[in-house]
Amino acid sequence: MLRKLEKSNTHFRKAVQRLPLGVSSNFRYWGDDKTIYVKRGEGARLWDIDGNEYIDYRLGYGPAILGHCHPEVDAAAREGQKVGTVYALGTEKELAVADLIHDMMPGADLVRFSNSGTEAVMAALRLARAVTGRDGYVTFEGSYHGVFDAAMWRADIENLADLNAEPEIITYGKGIPGLIRSLVWQVPYNNPTRLEDVLKKNASKIAAVLIEPILGNCCGIPSQPEAIKAIRELCTKYGVLMIVDEVKTGFRVGKGGAQEYYGVRGDIFTVAKAMGNGYPIAAVCGREDLMRHYGRGVVHGGTYTAQAMSLAAAEKTLTIMRDTPVLANIAEYGRKMQTGMSRILNARGIAHSFAGHPSMGGLFFRAAPPVNYRDWKTSDYSFYDALAANLIDRGVLCEPDSREPWFISSEHDERCLSDTLKAFESAVDVTLDQTKTGHQEKFWVTMQAEFGDKKPAAQNAAAE
Repeated sequence: MLRKLEKSNTHFRKAVQRLPLGVSSNFRYWGDDKTIYVKRGEGARLWDIDGNEYIDYRLGYGPAILGHCHPEVDAAAREGQKVGTVYALGTEKELAVADLIHDMMPGADLVRFSNSGTEAVMAALRLARAVTGRDGYVTFEGSYHGVFDAAMWRADIENLADLNAEPEIITYGKGIPGLIRSLVWQVPYNNPTRLEDVLKKNASKIAAVLIEPILGNCCGIPSQPEAIKAIRELCTKYGVLMIVDEVKTGFRVGKGGAQEYYGVRGDIFTVAKAMGNGYPIAAVCGREDLMRHYGRGVVHGGTYTAQAMSLAAAEKTLTIMRDTPVLANIAEYGRKMQTGMSRILNARGIAHSFAGHPSMGGLFFRAAPPVNYRDWKTSDYSFYDALAANLIDRGVLCEPDSREPWFISSEHDERCLSDTLKAFESAVDVTLDQTKTGHQEKFWVTMQAEFGDKKPAAQNAAAE
């Protein structure tokens, strides 16, 4: 192991006595001896309490699109702090930020603020149910819409013998009321035919189709343009509302989010992460005739909603994205990084592909990228799992779970790129070398399916 984690390990042993898993989110626990604690971040890099330096490609799962501790955003937040904390009253800045969202995002006739993506999606689904008078909803396999009961259902692909069959829909974790199951339909991603099968039979029970235009928690798998447009048409045809979850894609894949990118428009949509560069803020947006139901029978609120400091940070963040080429620069960096990774992997004969958008792309070890959750779930991702651990050891902080995309910020620069590709090449070779112990042999079964019986030269050398 190249890093020293003594301080993080010591802190973990103390923290676990007071905090479940020693952290405040299940996803921050990486193991008793691998969980790290951040000391500070700046730009595209962060440092843990042991002094290890990382180039950050997680960015808090996407929010820090302008980098950590962005001086202009933080200065705006400090200015916003002078307004105060909370008053259970509105402030002028709410309208300023709502106007920015309206100007940048298609279909944002009206805006309501929330604190997190989870809260925004909850509010959007409640609105759809209120307007339609129906309780059911459709999600897509592999999607992620937050950690609330209605969203925590998944297809049990692991126990599905026939991939063309209907999987059982099970809870993602314990404590989810089984009664909710009768309200949930789930269909494969990028498969409007299966969606229409559901809508034909059940549209009278279904309030909304809830879709991520890019699967933010499954390799960054993108909607196929023809599929998402067909889904839009089906929602209109069957009188079901289309909720577009842009919590991760909004203000990241383009100034107008994924809806502008694909040329579609949801009836309701949510935005969150990138809009405040890490400050807690989210929003529900949509058609005026729908959004006017808030306060007219539909409850929405929250003590900390539209807090002045977060609003000020969001105003500055959105203004920078509107008035500068940062999003184009971010995408260009992502393309350069993927090109460099491909060069390294191709030289070693390793089949691979990239999914998603270059600002939030997934690395996939198969020649063809996945088009849905079943593609990912039934593939071998053991090589990625081992590679991610070796990358983190070398100061490249990607998500250990292969489902999470690599997020790019405007602060990733040429030095970051050079350091990343150097570490990537080293990590790939170490991971290849580890295969000789046998614990990665499943990976080579996949590679043989792609290339035949010839293993890459680096692996043959390691075996000798």
